Amino acid sequence: MSRVVYLHIGAPKTGTTYLQDRLARNVSTLAEHGVTIPTKNRFVPADLFHFRAALDLLEQDWGGAPGHANGAWDAMVRRVRRASGPVVISHEILAPAPADKIAKVMNDLAGCEVHIVYSARDLGRQLPAAWQESIKQGRKWSFKRFLTKVERGETWFRKALDLPQVLNNWAAKLPPEQVHVVTVPHDRAGNLLWQRFSTAFGIDPSWAPLDSERSNPSLGVAETMLIRKLNRRLELGVRREATYDALIREMLAEGELVNRPSVPVTLPPEHYDWAEDQAELWIDWIQGSGVNVVGDVADLRPRRPAPDTPWTDPDKVRARPQLSAAMDALAAMTREAASRAEPGGLTRVVRDRAQQLRSR
Repeated sequence: MSRVVYLHIGAPKTGTTYLQDRLARNVSTLAEHGVTIPTKNRFVPADLFHFRAALDLLEQDWGGAPGHANGAWDAMVRRVRRASGPVVISHEILAPAPADKIAKVMNDLAGCEVHIVYSARDLGRQLPAAWQESIKQGRKWSFKRFLTKVERGETWFRKALDLPQVLNNWAAKLPPEQVHVVTVPHDRAGNLLWQRFSTAFGIDPSWAPLDSERSNPSLGVAETMLIRKLNRRLELGVRREATYDALIREMLAEGELVNRPSVPVTLPPEHYDWAEDQAELWIDWIQGSGVNVVGDVADLRPRRPAPDTPWTDPDKVRARPQLSAAMDALAAMTREAASRAEPGGLTRVVRDRAQQLRSR
């Protein structure tokens, strides 16, 4: 009997952070039920190992010191070969992989029964989230420019979010029953999304009892504008440093600046026609392909706001809310600088981080 490998390839902004953290936190309990979430060792969380494996496969090198991902994909394949039951691999940067990299995956996993899992979300929510994610990662572009490039097919995000193209590429040689589309519900309360992922992976949701402790929350228009302006002040080299990731993305964009009383970033009203057209194309492709759907294809249709709902342009935010966000960010940076200046401060930060990694 062939070993079954569930390869979750994205898309970005479909609950991937939540999923990967939940899998990483439940490696042991899933293993008790014969399910392998490949890990490098007890000091490297599974989600980080999967990220490095995806980087290595795609010959990319970001998010760490040069060469930090070298050899990770081959290490992943070795762990798959050693597994005795089903295996789950997950990272969203795999979605727009080129044909030669997809061929390498299939060759490296030859003899396994490969299942492709793709999670999809309506573009009304996904595009604002994707733009914010790009800002968190150091980009400087306006929301207007981002949307224009997405609609023209000129960005990495568009390639990763193009459901028919992604699945035509990844599933070209697979039977439709080995291709699973997980739809992200409009109402993500409770464990519904986790239940859908579990169904796609062929596991019981109760096998991973520890919920995720991580999220990738959205920012408001003022907070996003603040990070974008900061990116414009910083050199490219700085924005690619691990320190940027720790201080700007993790501490500010996913910590101090979250849940402030700010207007959320939403899709401009004039872009809903395009988003709805894309949804119908996706649904037609899914229904015609015969792939397995976990959820409801209606989840892929954007929900328009009421006609009288005001829309705030995230490229034109008033100065006062930006100043308020900037003062909170400055206070957080000052506290962080003070903690690092204390005797043993840096050592303590490193020790605490190591403890966090061990406990996950």
